[in-house]
Amino acid sequence: MDDPYVTLGVLRGASQDEIRIAYRKLAKQHHPDLNPGNTAAEERFKSVAAANELLSDTAKRSRFDRGEIDASGQERPAQPKYRDHADGPSGQRYSRAGPQAADWGNADFSDLFGSMFNQGGRGNARAPQRAPDERYSLAADFLDAINGATRRLTLPDGRTLDVKIPVGTTSGQVLRLRGQAAAVANGGTAGDALIEITVAAHRFFERTGNDIRLILPITVSEAVLGSQVQIPTPGGPVMMRIPPHSDSGNELRLRGRGVPKHGGHPAGDLYATLRVMIGATDAALETFLGSWKPVNPLNPRKSMEEGT
Repeated sequence: MDDPYVTLGVLRGASQDEIRIAYRKLAKQHHPDLNPGNTAAEERFKSVAAANELLSDTAKRSRFDRGEIDASGQERPAQPKYRDHADGPSGQRYSRAGPQAADWGNADFSDLFGSMFNQGGRGNARAPQRAPDERYSLAADFLDAINGATRRLTLPDGRTLDVKIPVGTTSGQVLRLRGQAAAVANGGTAGDALIEITVAAHRFFERTGNDIRLILPITVSEAVLGSQVQIPTPGGPVMMRIPPHSDSGNELRLRGRGVPKHGGHPAGDLYATLRVMIGATDAALETFLGSWKPVNPLNPRKSMEEGT
């Protein structure tokens, strides 16, 4: 995995604000919803999200900077304690920098032999290690991903995990449950469970970034005369005004009725595209239209005819 500082394009001494700004810029640029079908952008988005997850956690960032964990959050193998020393002819301790005026002591031999046995010597002892992370997938309902929810995931070994799906979750987003991977036989530390979320499609909502779009069917009379109609939103139904003389294709906006506010992002909007529906045959309407002579006749295809 790439260095998270390189992935976000920040210096190692960058402040948390600089890291947050860099992450938001890259996440917006490579977000899957804004790059449909672009596999490279999706992979780049996942890398940016993983880098931000590590560097935005001050404790994990400090451990990474000290070399205790790698870019994926995994523990690095313990380093041997030989310290590159050798025993000189006079019993003095030598290093690459030259002799040091100190004799080998009991602590030195304790460190040396302790390190040897921990590396698999005669005693075959092995220091407790951290188990690897485990990846799972979880299908989420569209509205659960928008509004947030807790769903239970059953693992292959029969265990269950209660997964908290944050507000505004997107397909491909990976949630980390710390220490929830399978137990370790030798008493080591359990790894993390990485849950990749797949968001199901909705029958009439469509998400674009933090905005929600839908097609709103209306009647002829609602389009001509205007009306107040009930419209579904991710947060529940609300009333919306249809202006008089509305056409199919007109787009109306409800501010703040898209994806709720989350993670520093403002609430999105809901956009309703009108579609006028004629419906079943109405004899009275047909009779009226047959004799109706509009004062200002409309040719809806005028621009098309002029372009030919």
